[in-house]
Amino acid sequence: MARMIMSLDNEKDTMKFTLLGCGTSTGVPLPGCSCKVCASGNPKNHRDRTSGCITLDDGRVILIDAGPDLRYQALKHKVERVDSVLFTHAHADHILGTDDLRSFNFVSRRRISCYGTQETLDPITSAFSYIFQPRAGYEGGMVAQLDPHVIDNDASGEIEGNTFSFFPLQHGGMTVTGFRLGDLGYATDFNKISDRAMEILAGVKYLFIDGLRYEPHNTHITIPQAVEIAQKLHAEQTYIIHTTHTIDYDETNAKLPKGIELGYDGLTVNF
Repeated sequence: MARMIMSLDNEKDTMKFTLLGCGTSTGVPLPGCSCKVCASGNPKNHRDRTSGCITLDDGRVILIDAGPDLRYQALKHKVERVDSVLFTHAHADHILGTDDLRSFNFVSRRRISCYGTQETLDPITSAFSYIFQPRAGYEGGMVAQLDPHVIDNDASGEIEGNTFSFFPLQHGGMTVTGFRLGDLGYATDFNKISDRAMEILAGVKYLFIDGLRYEPHNTHITIPQAVEIAQKLHAEQTYIIHTTHTIDYDETNAKLPKGIELGYDGLTVNF
């Protein structure tokens, strides 16, 4: 039986979320930049591109996005299997590690299910056409073995037997998928949040939310906006993600309200 949101199963079965990366599309540090944050020796100022993974109680892993740092992130954070991938949207910093999923196929000898809206999956299957529409007569090594599945941002859906509540987020002209699974809420890359998202995330225990910087941006919310949303939701603990190189970990955390702090690569929560 699927584990429903806030079900008794989710209360007794512990899952783990690992933040594999919390940086913006360039990552931090930026090559060639000598600003204070890029030159910092604090490992929490080193941010891979934003991604995460959910480890279920039986060891299965649901990857959240497959960005260009995936191989390094998997080695660094000991991600030894991927059973499914949830793609939030098709920007390069969230999909360019798709080819590296084949490493997990090599080990498991199983195909990997990939979930996303039609808007998200169409450019992924086009960009990686050699994976999703292999040409006859190909003689190279094994390509990633992936099965696409369309989800609806206005409905719930199952991944690996667990029921996710999906919701839409506006990221400029693109719609991004956010979700809640039990006590975990995840909302990356957006500048407008939907009423559905606010309803689903209300009272969430752990909220991971976009917050690029302090200055306004056309397609991302600011750190003050992230704080305002978290407080409206009455989230118990909020972690701000997708931050850029102008944001120093220690200095920024010192300014944030209780229960709200910057995320960092390798952060884990049990839920």
